[in-house]
Amino acid sequence: MNDALRRVPLDALHRELGAKMAGFAGYDMPIQYPAGLKAEHLHTRERAGLFDVSHMGQVRITPRDGREGTLHRELEAALPLDFEGWAPGLQKYSLLLNEAGGIEDDLMLVNLGAEVRMVVNAGNRDRDFAELVRRCPGLAIEWVDAALVALQGPSAEQVLARLDPQSAPMIFMQARTLTLLGAPCFTTRSGYTGEDGYEISLPLAQAEAIVRRLLADTDVRPVGLGARDTLRLEAGLPLHGNDIGPQTTPVEAGLAFAIPKSRRAGGPKAGGFPGADTILRQFADGPARKLVGLVSYDPVPVRAHAPIVDGDERPVGEVTSGTVSPTLNRPVMLAYLEAGALRASPDGKFHAVVRDRRPAVHVTPLPFVAKRYKR
Repeated sequence: MNDALRRVPLDALHRELGAKMAGFAGYDMPIQYPAGLKAEHLHTRERAGLFDVSHMGQVRITPRDGREGTLHRELEAALPLDFEGWAPGLQKYSLLLNEAGGIEDDLMLVNLGAEVRMVVNAGNRDRDFAELVRRCPGLAIEWVDAALVALQGPSAEQVLARLDPQSAPMIFMQARTLTLLGAPCFTTRSGYTGEDGYEISLPLAQAEAIVRRLLADTDVRPVGLGARDTLRLEAGLPLHGNDIGPQTTPVEAGLAFAIPKSRRAGGPKAGGFPGADTILRQFADGPARKLVGLVSYDPVPVRAHAPIVDGDERPVGEVTSGTVSPTLNRPVMLAYLEAGALRASPDGKFHAVVRDRRPAVHVTPLPFVAKRYKR
């Protein structure tokens, strides 16, 4: 192992389970287990997969003066949020934007009244932390030192309910502190696979025991980051660093839902967040490019960075993520295409450039595989 890579708290267990480990975002992470990526992917769709996502950064945010108003005011200036109508105990998806409207990171936040819990992407965790400290001088921002696992799939509810029945009534994007083997575990009903499931923060002292208990359930298998990537792509969920980044805006990326209507033109809290001018202009005029789903019926895998051309061989875009879908058994992709090219192609047919081949690709609604969140 590269000594520069950080190890997650469950590192020894992954090696005991035969995981293939590799560097990801500065961490030595399980990419797949002996069953293999496709088997792990399909098991998650059919029953339940357990993912270690402890490389993600868990953050606790509180107002230094103890006032919720301070917490709300500073976070609404730093992020395109609105606490009005955001009930405590609910999670929201949000974005850390730069002054040009680009996505520095995508975030999950839970409103807990006088506290916000946040999860940031592994590759951006230190930069996100520093940027939030800079933007929010009135807030105390600290890391939560805990493991983080995701239990995903149609059996996730019944599996977790065997340890704490209070998990079953939760619905998508709700948060609650469960008691697992006697340990308090902050839990959200969410995940990154398109399946129903939970993300569970585990105290370090009890993390391995809880994970072993979950894996002892016959419905549960360990799943690595390889299948996590194919699952999220089937669900049409963008990956920071591939499909979204500092050069892409929420409007281009199909993430406009993360900008509350109150922060848009004409809303009671319009603008006032980094990048607002660019984003509000794109809402009004439309973006020059859009992130779309593409599917191919040719047996040619199309990977990230493959150019997309129109019928005249004119470049009109580029693939940002691509795989052969284990569920659909055909190539699926996310790609940015010129808005003008999309308008000019009523049948949504283009071609990918894969060496000397030109497999046809077709614009298709997202997700590729239906999401099954419990709402």
